[in-house]
Amino acid sequence: MILKTFIEPPIDNNNYLIIDEESKEAALIDCSAVDSDINEELERQGAKLKYILLTHGHFDHIAGIRQNPDVKIVMHKADLGWLEKANQYMPMFGMPNITIPKIDIFVEDGDVLKLGNTDIKVIHTPGHTQGGVCYLTGGKLFSGDTIFRESVGRCDLEGGDFDQIVDSIESKIFTLPPETLIYPGHGRMTSVEWEKEHNRFM
Repeated sequence: MILKTFIEPPIDNNNYLIIDEESKEAALIDCSAVDSDINEELERQGAKLKYILLTHGHFDHIAGIRQNPDVKIVMHKADLGWLEKANQYMPMFGMPNITIPKIDIFVEDGDVLKLGNTDIKVIHTPGHTQGGVCYLTGGKLFSGDTIFRESVGRCDLEGGDFDQIVDSIESKIFTLPPETLIYPGHGRMTSVEWEKEHNRFM
């Protein structure tokens, strides 16, 4: 599997492009900016985008989406409310309003998406939002804003719940193999082993 990271303005979101090397099918995990190098990378790799996998519905994770009939947009249904009011927050960060994207696939905990020969498992991790999910593939966990290096996602916004995010991390993330790498929505990569030892919120 090929993995490329794109740090996108205005809040330095991590967008992750994963490509199944055999089929050249690709998925983009979160989509924060329109003016990006992601399309150039797809061309460079000879890959075709199959999915946009949203970790949750906050505006900074969906602002770059442009509807494409060949690309399936994936999200948990519990975050539809955040998606629908994204344009309330765009002007606060100097961003233009967007056309709210239509979700093609609603996922639940335990669902598996196929990217060529690559399996991507959906793990529902509410707490930052009620529809927050992580995506697990090849020993790599794409955690959105559920967990960061030595921190967790904020829980003071609508739908946030600190006790719930702690439970999500303890029961869904900390039960993964310790060598599992964690790729968060913001900031540096970490691992399950490191967070079990060093995350000050747990």
